[in-house]
Amino acid sequence: MGDIIFLILFFYTRKEDLHMKLRNEFLIHQNESETLLVPAGSAEFSGIIKGNATFGEILSLLKDDVTESKIIETLCKEYDAPEEIISRDVKKILDSLRQVKALEE
Repeated sequence: MGDIIFLILFFYTRKEDLHMKLRNEFLIHQNESETLLVPAGSAEFSGIIKGNATFGEILSLLKDDVTESKIIETLCKEYDAPEEIISRDVKKILDSLRQVKALEE
């Protein structure tokens, strides 16, 4: 008999390519110097998350379905900073939002 060859494909989705969106249970309040993320209704988290204008920009992007890569790409076009720094900061913010269950993924 001939050899049988099995081909196994693994589909791997990088975290940067997962679509995410801010949960409806969170409200964004922005003024000139800071951004606040406030839980409302049935959110499990109780407290306020405070951040700067960049935090606000990330939250604005998360109002719609978006990937981490797209957030980084958008911020790189807007800010004069190395991509590595922007990527690191975006990852930190997204990790914080995940901890308080503010993201739908």
